[in-house]
Amino acid sequence: MTRLVLVPLGLAALALMVFSIVDILLTDKRNVRSFRKTAWFFIVLIPIAGALLWLFFGRPRRGGGGQRKMIAPDDDPDFLRNLKAEEESAERIRRLEQELSELDDDPPNPVA
Repeated sequence: MTRLVLVPLGLAALALMVFSIVDILLTDKRNVRSFRKTAWFFIVLIPIAGALLWLFFGRPRRGGGGQRKMIAPDDDPDFLRNLKAEEESAERIRRLEQELSELDDDPPNPVA
């Protein structure tokens, strides 16, 4: 009966440790809290407690950690600036094409 309880708990602890190690390796070093990544790697090797410490005190917070917050395109000033520049460029090209077509339509000057 004890094996039925201890084996799944051991596997869960091992899975938590592996998850934490992979998470540490994939996390950017600038976003890690409390200690350096190397220290967290060795802390996570402490069964169960190390992984829990990583999850609560070392892992970057959600929504923060230096990542840029996503904003809608119509609220992004860079997007709007680029959009306006593209519109101006398209208008300039349209005007140039119109001028070229007018030049093509003019009859040539007769040479005397």
